[in-house]
Amino acid sequence: MSGLLNVATGTDSNNSEWMVRLSDPMCDGICLFCGKGLQTYERPRRSKCSVCGEEFEPSAACPDGHHVCDGCLRERGISVMTAVCKTTDCRDPAEILDRLMSIPAIPMHGPAHHILVGSALLAAYRNNGGKTDLDASIPELIRRMSQVPGAVCGNWGCCGAALSAGTFASIVLGSGPLEKDVWRIPMRMTASCLERISSYGGPRCCKRDSFLAIEAAADLIKKETGVAMDIRKRIVCGRSGMNQQCIGKACPYNGKTACDIPPILPL
Repeated sequence: MSGLLNVATGTDSNNSEWMVRLSDPMCDGICLFCGKGLQTYERPRRSKCSVCGEEFEPSAACPDGHHVCDGCLRERGISVMTAVCKTTDCRDPAEILDRLMSIPAIPMHGPAHHILVGSALLAAYRNNGGKTDLDASIPELIRRMSQVPGAVCGNWGCCGAALSAGTFASIVLGSGPLEKDVWRIPMRMTASCLERISSYGGPRCCKRDSFLAIEAAADLIKKETGVAMDIRKRIVCGRSGMNQQCIGKACPYNGKTACDIPPILPL
């Protein structure tokens, strides 16, 4: 890919304008190249990513035909996210998730959240005594969840945050398609997350849906494994002003006070 990210500085080698826009959480719903509002396709169209040149099927694009694939959207925050998860000693999965969301390269919405949820759960699971090797489990979660495109909540009827939680359960329990005893648990995990997410209706908010998935996952994994990943304080969203589709008081995390979890700075 051209314009590779320098994680230490938070910039890319070509100083591309799209990278600067991607760091702005207010960029949701606009083209990262020209700033025009995105238009949603009724059906995905085969197109080339304007960054890496790979072909994909976007569900939306700007009127001038600019496209950015999910891989390019995910790329910037993954290295920092992985480093945070491997080094944190925090035992609260919601707090870890909120810290990951505060990485400057993570936008308000998008497929990066499909990776954040499971990674936060993996880190909290380890920190609460669960057995998992993060050097192996986080890359595996990234590999699996990178296959899930953006906008699946509306297009597939299955939010990526719920799939991420189910994938977390599959990895820590060693589940697979031929397993007998634990095969049911990742499915129950995904179903439990979807039930909680769907109860609040739309439009989607990747932050809200991710927190709902984290809460449901923590409840179920405690029942199934005895590993308690307790969420120790009320989750209060401080990002409403960044979300053009915020549902306000209908959101369970709506509050007047900003989140008091300090932001993660680029490494």
